[in-house]
Amino acid sequence: MPEKFLGIDASTQSLTAVAIDCGGADVLSESVNFERDLPSYGTRAGSVSNPSNPLEVWSYPRMWLDALDLLFERLSRRMNLGEVSAIGGSGQQHASVWLSDQNAFGASDGAAKGALSERIAKFFSSEKSPIWMDASTSRECAMITSAAGGEDYVLEATGSIATERFTAAQILKMRRVNPDVYEATKRIHLNSSFICSVLCGKDMPVDLGDGAGMNLLNLRQNIWDRTMLDATAPGLEAKLPKIDAAGCATGKIAQYFRRNYGFSDGACVCAFTGDNPASLVGVGASEGSNAAISLGTSDTFFCSNNVYAPVANAHVFGNPSGGYMNLICFRNGSLAREAFKNELQVDWNFFDRESFENSVPKNDGMFAVPFYVPEISPKVAAHAPAFFGIKNPLQDKARAVRLFIEGQFMNMFIQAQRMRSKPENIVLTGGASGSDGIAQTISDIFNAPVFRLSRTHNSAALGAAMRAACVAGGINLAELENKFCSRTLFKTPKNPEVYAQKLADFKKILESLPGYGQ
Repeated sequence: MPEKFLGIDASTQSLTAVAIDCGGADVLSESVNFERDLPSYGTRAGSVSNPSNPLEVWSYPRMWLDALDLLFERLSRRMNLGEVSAIGGSGQQHASVWLSDQNAFGASDGAAKGALSERIAKFFSSEKSPIWMDASTSRECAMITSAAGGEDYVLEATGSIATERFTAAQILKMRRVNPDVYEATKRIHLNSSFICSVLCGKDMPVDLGDGAGMNLLNLRQNIWDRTMLDATAPGLEAKLPKIDAAGCATGKIAQYFRRNYGFSDGACVCAFTGDNPASLVGVGASEGSNAAISLGTSDTFFCSNNVYAPVANAHVFGNPSGGYMNLICFRNGSLAREAFKNELQVDWNFFDRESFENSVPKNDGMFAVPFYVPEISPKVAAHAPAFFGIKNPLQDKARAVRLFIEGQFMNMFIQAQRMRSKPENIVLTGGASGSDGIAQTISDIFNAPVFRLSRTHNSAALGAAMRAACVAGGINLAELENKFCSRTLFKTPKNPEVYAQKLADFKKILESLPGYGQ
């Protein structure tokens, strides 16, 4: 019987499973939406914010446990879970789970179906889990940076500067604002390692991919960094799980899931990772010189890299396939494109097609800095797009659109270069990935072919399932990518020499903007 592997992604809005059958490249997906399927928790898109301080955003670990029961109940109606050889997983990065006992995970053994959250919830020292959307810890970031000796040390050691959503700042805030909770806590897990521990019925490690999103892990040595621990909270190391390489087979699935959902005694669980590292695998970009560009609310560039080259305003995580993962997030993504479209009073057909069909790239001294809000990559103070060399963008709409898109992706190229990323192939994902004009512009600027995935799945859950198949099943990753990450060539470079000339001038414009690098 062909081996089946399961990937679980605990994202912000949902808990999703992707099952792969390596014998025939079959994929089955199932999902639980937190807001729709578990309305009693009162979340919106899986999160809750503080009305008196909207920067504080959290979710509920107990809700994630209820979702796990519901997910397996739905899956068991569609497939025989006894055929699953191994489970991999991923979770929204940075989210912390606070427990009063590191041995809490065996509490579900012998419990009836649906009782998972009831058995484990009594061990929460905090019922809330601060998540990646929380931006309330600027004070704590400054405190950690100062105590660690400065931003250069934090960046070099952890791969990122001290960042509001990262776990270290959330831990310091908890210790400062709720010291009783901190003292009562014996284990601080990430979302990913918490779900992994629940599945194994015992305390499981944090992996290098997700652990790198804490500002606590020394990525050169793959250990908790003593300076960062001391800068964050006293006695912190004893409260943290062990660290393990991504994808290691860490244990067998717990009795609760065998008894209630039919998993076999031999089904193993691999160390979970973060959703971004798992997505790197799920789009087929975790090895070689491939990169992925996600065109969503924010635009994101991510790729594998054997070179450890951290820079401010970007992030280095551990790569589940070995080495490192570079990730750069741009605030002015699809929302900025939509805002400019509305400002020009044109439709998407004009924006995506006609504007590119009616203009060609030229080294004509015309540029656009396409920032409606302060950008983070690089740090730039902005509140509206700025144009250079073009007299009236509102009258020359086709050229204005091209300049706007050029600005977005010349900036992306420059920031990727800073991390020594030179992709030979690019995979596009996200809502704007179907745009011919955008794809051609990316291909020209990066001087690389652009591909689109042939099939669309939850890339994080798929990547988790592939890692389980690779680690526990011994299946070659390249074979898995050929089966599950098939892609089609979309665009090839046509005018790379034009952008090779424009990039130097655009970089000078960026560096002259107010707030650059501050």
